Amino acid sequence: MSEQTSERFVMPGELLGTAEEFVPGPGTYEDGGRVYAALLGHSHVDPAARAVSVQAVHGIPRIATGDLVYARVDELKSQMAICTILASATTRRSAPGVPEGTVHISRAKDGYTDSLADEFAPGDILLAEVIQGHPSIKLTTAPPELGVVAARCQSCHGMLSAGSKGLVCLRCGATERRKQSRSYGLLRPVDSAHGSPPH
Repeated sequence: MSEQTSERFVMPGELLGTAEEFVPGPGTYEDGGRVYAALLGHSHVDPAARAVSVQAVHGIPRIATGDLVYARVDELKSQMAICTILASATTRRSAPGVPEGTVHISRAKDGYTDSLADEFAPGDILLAEVIQGHPSIKLTTAPPELGVVAARCQSCHGMLSAGSKGLVCLRCGATERRKQSRSYGLLRPVDSAHGSPPH
C-alpha cells in the first residue's frame, strides 16, 4: 500500500494517490489523473476494490433508504402529505438543509385510506421510514410502530393525548383521529415552530 494512502488524518486537497493506483471513493475526487481528499477526515484504502476514500471527522447525516426519521407535516394534498424532515430518529441529529419528503396516501397505513385528513393534520410530527432517498425523499408510516408521535388539537392547538377513543385534547376535550405510532406520547413533542427534534 502506498505511503500516501495509508490510513491517516488528511486535509481537503491533500494528495492520496494516482488514478492508476486507486479508484476515487466517497470523500475524494480525481483531477489530472490524481486522487485528492475532498474532506477533512481519515483516509482509508480498500485493497480488494483498489479504492481510496475519506471518512469525514464531522460527517453530515445523509437521508438514505431504510432510515427512520422525524418529519413535520406541512401540507396535505389529495394524494400525499408534504413534510419537512427534521432529524434522524436514530441519532437525533438534525437533517441537513431541511429536506422535504412526502407520504403517499397508499403509504400512510396498511389497508385502504379514504382521505389523508383522517390520518394526519398539518403540524403533526411523524416517525416515518425512508423508502426512497433519491432523487426525492419518499416516506411510509404504514407499519404499526410508525405514524404520528406528537400532535395538537385542530381547534385550540392544545396537545393531544392518547385515549381509548383516539386522541383527546388536554385543553378543550375534543377528540381527533390520527394514524398513531405505537410510541405516541412517549417522546417529548417537537417544537414545530423551530423544528427541534424530540429528546
